[in-house]
Amino acid sequence: MTRVRGNDYRVLDVPDLGTWTPRMSVSVIVPAYGGQDKLDLVLEALRSQSYPTHLVEVVVVDNGSLPPLRVPSWVKLVVCESPGRAAARNAGLAVASGEVIHWLDSDVVLTPRAIEAHMRWHHQAPYLVVTGYIRFTSAPVPARLPDDLESAFEPAEPHAWIVELVERTDGLTANPSRPFSLHVGGATSVNAALVAAAGPMDEELVLGQDTEMGYRLAQAGAVFVPEPQARAYHLGPTMRMRDKAPIDRVSHATVADRVPAYRWLRSHPGRQWKVPFVEAVVRADEGGYEDVRATVDALLAGTVPDVSVTLVGPWEGLERDRRAPLRDPSLDLVLLQGHYAHEGRVRLAVTDETDPAVPYVLRLPAGWTPAEDSLARLLDLAKDEGQGLVNVLLSESGGQVVTARLERTAAFARARVVLEPGEELDDAVDAVFGVRWVEGETHGFARQPRVPLGRRGAYRARSEAQAEAAKLRAEVERLRGQVDRWREESGKWRRSTVELRREVGTLRRQLAAAGRVQQGLRAVLTASVKRALKRKV
Repeated sequence: MTRVRGNDYRVLDVPDLGTWTPRMSVSVIVPAYGGQDKLDLVLEALRSQSYPTHLVEVVVVDNGSLPPLRVPSWVKLVVCESPGRAAARNAGLAVASGEVIHWLDSDVVLTPRAIEAHMRWHHQAPYLVVTGYIRFTSAPVPARLPDDLESAFEPAEPHAWIVELVERTDGLTANPSRPFSLHVGGATSVNAALVAAAGPMDEELVLGQDTEMGYRLAQAGAVFVPEPQARAYHLGPTMRMRDKAPIDRVSHATVADRVPAYRWLRSHPGRQWKVPFVEAVVRADEGGYEDVRATVDALLAGTVPDVSVTLVGPWEGLERDRRAPLRDPSLDLVLLQGHYAHEGRVRLAVTDETDPAVPYVLRLPAGWTPAEDSLARLLDLAKDEGQGLVNVLLSESGGQVVTARLERTAAFARARVVLEPGEELDDAVDAVFGVRWVEGETHGFARQPRVPLGRRGAYRARSEAQAEAAKLRAEVERLRGQVDRWREESGKWRRSTVELRREVGTLRRQLAAAGRVQQGLRAVLTASVKRALKRKV
């Protein structure tokens, strides 16, 4: 199986349209609420596809239309009473049998080769999400499907934000931070196994279901492919094009809880979220109470507040010895259980399985404490370089190597899909994302307890820093004033020097004139003396 590194799908050998033999089946799921005239055109376009008809299953989900929708006999009709496109798509997903799921809105008309353009990618790898290019037309809805869609529906407006996203990331191959944003329900296809791994659409969300599911697909190991040859026309503008600001207001309110990658939606410095950005795993049964507590407290006191801690231990059936508590063989576990029972960011678990929606997992041995910015530095390294795993060498002596690991969930999910028999999982992660080793000491990890600052300590430190900054600002102002005075004195000195030079020049000229007068007087006096001497002689 060809391995895609990061999101660089260009390594896949995709055939040209019309030059290959399809074999995979696809289920096109079309949720609809009214709009029979538009749906008729959509179904006509599906029936006219170049992809083999026997490999295409069309599922229309009637989401409460009055009157009920009518479909031809070759279309599977499902009735979904629960309102909302997420519920309708899930209803269609429940009866779909194709190897690939193709989401399609009931007002999006595909060009004849659109499905073929999608499916040629899915034949190359089982972990792809392919999105076509939609153009938005304001042309009247025709009674029948036009022979030439471009002529009938142009001019049309492109899906501007998708075009911009693709262009500024070199087709989503330049290590984009959020490629899952490409997942839109209007014209996107996904391998059915990938959908099963990610789970169905979230029906609790008011808006933003496509984005949230795209995020979970990314967490399941997806590669996102923009396909310009999969063209389609949206009959009229979308709701987002009409009301972007109010739609963002509604979707951001709930998407922030579920998509940690949208960091700007999580600006609050201390609150908890449904899906944290990092889940730290610490084994409570591999260290004593003091060691485990030191590690957990250091993690919770770091500069990355969007973190949860999973304490793994034999918590089930743990009983406290109330007659001789100090001799209880499980005393340290009892103390940890009691100490963190009401800490919302700490979870007690019996296995080290993590939430697949969490982007990063840190596995840290008990007794090792990170500095306040250690986790932030590891995250920056993993994100900037696109690494799937950052190994932290904590100690090495006597043949014993102690490490911590920062794992990117999406990288490990992809690695499990492409893993070959007998291959180490970390090697597969290295192939699809990359693995990096760093020294623990240089990144602030230590084998010693750390005293968290706490809120009062942090306030004190912040107050001291602010006071020191105020002193430095005052000193800067004082130095600036001194420099200004020096400049003023220097100007005065420069002016005095110029005046002195002028006076010296004048004096020199006066002295020269006096010299010339003196020489004249001497000449006159000499001549007079000579004349007097001649007269005496």
